[in-house]
Amino acid sequence: MATTHLLTPPRLHHPTLSSPSSAARLRASASLAHPLLHSRLRLAARPSPRPRRRAMSTTVRSSLIDPDGGALVELVAAPDRRAALRAEAEQLPRVRMSLVDLQWAHVLAEGWASPLRGFMREDEYLQSLHFNCIRLPDGGGLVNMSLPIVLAIGDADKEQIGNKPDVALEGPDGGIVAILRRVEVYPHNKEERIARIWGTTAPGLPYVDEAIASAGNWLIGGDLEVLEPIKYNDGLDHYRLSPRQLRNEFDKRGADAVFAFQLRNPVHNGHALLMNDTRRRLLEMGYKNPILLLHPLGGFTKADDVPLPVRMEQHSKVLEDGVLDPETTIVSIFPSPMHYAGPTEVQWHAKARINAGANFYIVGRDPAGMGHPTEKRDLYNPDHGKKVLSMAPGLEKLNILPFKVAAYDTVAKEMAFFDPSRSQDFLFISGTKMRTFAKNGENPPDGFMCPGGWKVLVDYYNSLQAEEAVPAPV
Repeated sequence: MATTHLLTPPRLHHPTLSSPSSAARLRASASLAHPLLHSRLRLAARPSPRPRRRAMSTTVRSSLIDPDGGALVELVAAPDRRAALRAEAEQLPRVRMSLVDLQWAHVLAEGWASPLRGFMREDEYLQSLHFNCIRLPDGGGLVNMSLPIVLAIGDADKEQIGNKPDVALEGPDGGIVAILRRVEVYPHNKEERIARIWGTTAPGLPYVDEAIASAGNWLIGGDLEVLEPIKYNDGLDHYRLSPRQLRNEFDKRGADAVFAFQLRNPVHNGHALLMNDTRRRLLEMGYKNPILLLHPLGGFTKADDVPLPVRMEQHSKVLEDGVLDPETTIVSIFPSPMHYAGPTEVQWHAKARINAGANFYIVGRDPAGMGHPTEKRDLYNPDHGKKVLSMAPGLEKLNILPFKVAAYDTVAKEMAFFDPSRSQDFLFISGTKMRTFAKNGENPPDGFMCPGGWKVLVDYYNSLQAEEAVPAPV
């Protein structure tokens, strides 16, 4: 593998600078700062909250909408409890988690899945699986929960646990990660789970192959207590900002709107056009300081997706080249694994950003979709994701922003919004085609991607080809 250049950690917001000369110096030096360095200038204060609306309108309201359930559920133990918890865990039955399980424990621990307090027990699992939402206690209404967050165990684990109420959870390396309390073990009907989430049981679904097919025949749910913040020691942990950290940063920057954009591919100029145009539209609506949350997915992805370290380096070049403005952009990693479950999964992606404080969510063509694993067609209708988001129960407080379609304008020689009146002038470059260009060492049309970002991709695919060319040891 080629060496991946690690990115400089983004700093959280510095206290307000009262000196005009200090502020001026910071503005003057902005072009010299790392592209992901967060702005240290306090921006305009948020206006008073106004009535909430789902659609784009002239109504202005606060960015920091309430988390689902009214409060973030954060499940990492306080430092003064950790020694006692480790001692307790040594006496408990143990369940070994896979890397994907660990990623879900991370999601739960930081509150992305609020109001969940741990891996789902059976009543939560059934609500999620059949209704895509769960009921809050005491008549508190519904919250969206379109993907079950569950932990599978095998027969030997079930027998070892027996009637014991608490279980220690190990990470893939065998270290204690958490304690799961007041556990409930119930059957894992894999076929039903797969059919309801994906709408098919066709072979070749990436998440199924990775995390479900070989998993145990039982699910274990309970209240999760994580011993300490989950880290991956991959040089990117400083980008994994929790919902609490993101909310604090939005507040410190004086954001009066937060618009989130998720992707699992490199950022090309069409993506940037969309993000910059969204900010322009929000300013026209009366917002003073909309902040972009560029939020690449950082958990499990399928084998032919560009790996996270390469994507993060590519994103840094996009900001470094000025395609996106680092003053109004926060880049952070969303720790969730990827299901590729289309309209079902995109609800989860939107719901999680509510818990981080975003009040606008950008959705595009075929979000969370993929090609059918055995047929030459899309697995899902490309337009259904954005339609489902506009109707999904539990997402009413989130403003959904459908993509404008961007393509390469062969006349202007840049990415532009598609104009049907001159469709012959536009070239659509899919993610697959983009990766093919990079693998073959071909350059895309000028204006498709910033040169620095494109070089990162080409270097990555060159490194793969160099590895493949090395003879296997005899």
